Amino acid sequence: MTAAVAPVAGRELSNPPSDGISNLRFSNHSDHLLVSSWDKTVRLYDASANVLRGEFMHGGAVLDCCFHDDSSGFSAGADNTVRRLVFNYGKEDILGRHDAPVRCVEYSYTIGQVITGSWDKTLKCWDPRGASGQEHTLVGTYSQPERVYSISLVGHRLVVATAGRHVNVYDLRNMSQPEQRRESSLKYQTRCVRCYPNGTGFALSSVEGRVAMEFFDLSEAGQSKKYAFKCHRKSEAGRDIVYPVNSIAFHPIYGTFATGGCDGYVNVWDGNNKKRLYQYSKYPTSIAALSFSRDGRLLAVASSYTFEEGDKPHEPDSIFVRSVNEVEVKPKPKVYPTPPA
Repeated sequence: MTAAVAPVAGRELSNPPSDGISNLRFSNHSDHLLVSSWDKTVRLYDASANVLRGEFMHGGAVLDCCFHDDSSGFSAGADNTVRRLVFNYGKEDILGRHDAPVRCVEYSYTIGQVITGSWDKTLKCWDPRGASGQEHTLVGTYSQPERVYSISLVGHRLVVATAGRHVNVYDLRNMSQPEQRRESSLKYQTRCVRCYPNGTGFALSSVEGRVAMEFFDLSEAGQSKKYAFKCHRKSEAGRDIVYPVNSIAFHPIYGTFATGGCDGYVNVWDGNNKKRLYQYSKYPTSIAALSFSRDGRLLAVASSYTFEEGDKPHEPDSIFVRSVNEVEVKPKPKVYPTPPA
């Protein structure tokens, strides 16, 4: 009898979205996976059981989603709305609105607020415990230098990446102005920003096959640690072909991170030792989003064409959930040469 071979890409989830996948996120409490899509839905899966647990229709494409807890979550829509989704009852309500599509949504466990970023060049904070109606839930509106493309939280820190390569760092306890105003150290448009789990800085990816590793500490010693590296590229006939890096996901245990690019590859990196640890076999199309489960045992991969080459025939949008082997994500100890006796 031959042993069952696990599919190389991971297990494909049934009932995937019917259009581009904008994001996917694992819960902090279980193996539930929340997925937002251009097909106007947010879907809730049990990733371990491969079961679709719920589906929420929106008024337009859904550009982002996040969990509140295992019974509810939030979504950001191209119809300018921020919605609260209650899974057990299959119901939703509108938490508030922006003046343009809402690109990003995060829930801060530290301050108990929902934070949204929009193409209307504002960031908004909402209190989901407020009475229904925008005037009861809106805590504050904060102008940004440009359209918001990506946001990330760690502890009291919030990092906001916008068009025009601006990066603002806030302390959630005092949102009146950014703690730091920066410019991306990458020359091209920012695609994704993600904070390090240890709270010391953030990784930023661009459309031009690069990732920058940044640190909050503004001292000379702190800033001397920052660097950038090339990735998601290939050489063909002496030419460098460069792909956007759409997604960054940190491993919750080891602090290593995965990147997903329009080349269909997922790479795993050890940022401290500046090494690539692993490259998974190529996926059918662009990697639109990545997420590790809370214990780092699973990696969800959205293989979904992101239209970087315009409208063309492409592979169907799909979600793969792969079991993560420790060797793929654990930093390798540095080997020092043995001094001569």
